[in-house]
Amino acid sequence: MTPPHMVGARLRHGRIALALSFFVQGAVFALLVTRIPAVQVRYGISDALLPAFLAAVPVLAGVGSVATEHLVRRVRPGTVLRSVQPVVCLALLAVGAVGSLAQVAVALAVFGLMVGALDASMNMLGVSLQRAYGRSIMLGFHAAYSLGGIVGASLAWLGAHGRLSLVLLYGPVVAVFVPLALVIGRWFVDGDDGRVADGGGEVGGAAITAPVAMRLLLPLCLVMTFAYIGDSTVSNWSAKYLQDVLGSSEQLATVPYNVYMVMALLGRAVGDLGVRRFGPVAVVRTGTVVAAAGFVVVATAPGAWVGMVGFTLLGLGLCVIVPQTFAAAGRYAVERHGPGASDATIARLNIFNYVGFLIGSPLVGALGDAWSYRGAMLVPMALVLVTLVYARSFGASSAGYGDDHERPRTTDVGRGSNGL
Repeated sequence: MTPPHMVGARLRHGRIALALSFFVQGAVFALLVTRIPAVQVRYGISDALLPAFLAAVPVLAGVGSVATEHLVRRVRPGTVLRSVQPVVCLALLAVGAVGSLAQVAVALAVFGLMVGALDASMNMLGVSLQRAYGRSIMLGFHAAYSLGGIVGASLAWLGAHGRLSLVLLYGPVVAVFVPLALVIGRWFVDGDDGRVADGGGEVGGAAITAPVAMRLLLPLCLVMTFAYIGDSTVSNWSAKYLQDVLGSSEQLATVPYNVYMVMALLGRAVGDLGVRRFGPVAVVRTGTVVAAAGFVVVATAPGAWVGMVGFTLLGLGLCVIVPQTFAAAGRYAVERHGPGASDATIARLNIFNYVGFLIGSPLVGALGDAWSYRGAMLVPMALVLVTLVYARSFGASSAGYGDDHERPRTTDVGRGSNGL
């Protein structure tokens, strides 16, 4: 039996390694999406064809997440993550290095499939580590992702400012990230409650049971979808909205998304403290109200600077919802079926990340063209407010799910092995 202090050290190392993995993925994803115009120019992708290319990535990511649900029945999530993260990095390099439209289509397809597996396995490990710690740490992992996104977007800006080719931009980054991903992969922690250092037992991909039924998981699936509709609204429409509706300059129009990412980072950096102090239900309710207020401010803003306040509120509000949705799904899976059900449930929930991303941008665009962009901003607000209806689903108890006769048998929540 491994001494408790060694188990505690292993958990700390695993937490640091997973945070670095989230950081790498945030940077890689930002490097791709912020340089889409350069990718379009390099490969001569027409404006008509570009939406199909962009939609294919989240669709294939959903396929990758579904595949991961079945894969973790046989192998540990940490094995999946340490295998796919280097491939995602290399796929990013291929997007900037290949020589034809067909080849970049293949590179983006690989990127999408692997990102689905990566997102699912990262959040599986985050949920199981939080369960082992016995306190909220999930928001910290997503804060690392936000920080990576800021770094990636900044590198992309420097590349565009210096007129670097995609190969020269992506090459050095990938040369650093691939070895880093391989090294930190050795420290990933699979399993629950710190049962990781004995070399045996029921951990990771072992003893997997069925995931939570979709009808019971539906509230969290809806919350995940609506949160990503809100997020994609900001990422895809903030610049256009500020410039075309609120009359800002072209330079100022680039600021809202950066403000949104910085506020998301700050909100997630302190969010775990809020969850520990006030509980996940209160934090999610507060985040939902703040996000809704942000959409109202954006929709009614008389000018660009007031609109910026709205996007600031959106960053603070939306940032807490997704990490807590993953945490709630993992907690509920454990309560109903034991730790083995958590991984497959997380993979299933992760699909709705991409559903929201696919719906959000076209929805706001269609409403803006047919009605008004101010009015269109109120639609994601209304969808995000649905989270208040399901707020009880985020509690340590599963009272918010199913019928009374379907209450869980046992719970592992809050049962940390070493009080870290």
